[in-house]
Amino acid sequence: MDFVEVAPGEFLMGDADGAPCERPVHRVRLDAFAIAVTPVTNATYARYLDATGASPPAFWGQAGFDDPRQPVVGVSWEEACAFAAWSGARLPTEAEWEKAARGGVDNGRLPWPGDAPAQRFTRPPRVHATPPNPLGLFDLSGVCHEWCVDWYADDYYARSPGANPIGPPMGTRRVSRGGAWRHADPWSAAGHRSSLPPALRYSDYGFRLARTI
Repeated sequence: MDFVEVAPGEFLMGDADGAPCERPVHRVRLDAFAIAVTPVTNATYARYLDATGASPPAFWGQAGFDDPRQPVVGVSWEEACAFAAWSGARLPTEAEWEKAARGGVDNGRLPWPGDAPAQRFTRPPRVHATPPNPLGLFDLSGVCHEWCVDWYADDYYARSPGANPIGPPMGTRRVSRGGAWRHADPWSAAGHRSSLPPALRYSDYGFRLARTI
């Protein structure tokens, strides 16, 4: 799996035109980290299942979800964390995901320059299906929601620390990022936030790995 290093520094997190939970826009400083170029695929997840004997995720092997190059979906937050630990990586924080998705462009709406593609997907597409962002990352919008490590809170941005935020200490839902193929408008903004109870396994929920540098 290929990773891209994200340099330490500040960025503007949030979306002034987004939902209340995406405001206020605030300046955040992060240490260096690395993030995967694409979400974890079925092919990579299959190696994990073979090595560990773990139970397959929901939708595993079903028609429309069984292409080795598709992102693995139907994975709960706990399952995503278990895979990440097995691989020697981790889930990104919400702030890391957004900084990487923006790719150094604070005022861009989508993760990549320009407009949303005219097409939309009727199932999870193969990875590299969307334009790359300035860091060379793919599938950041329109493909699947991606679990982050943080607990979710509507008002977190109003009290988030200015350096290396990791989310509130507790909650009932985990943060996810990235627009998903099942939505009426899948092309979500880079600052868009979503969340889900961590035990649920949806057909538009996958994950991308990160590493501490």
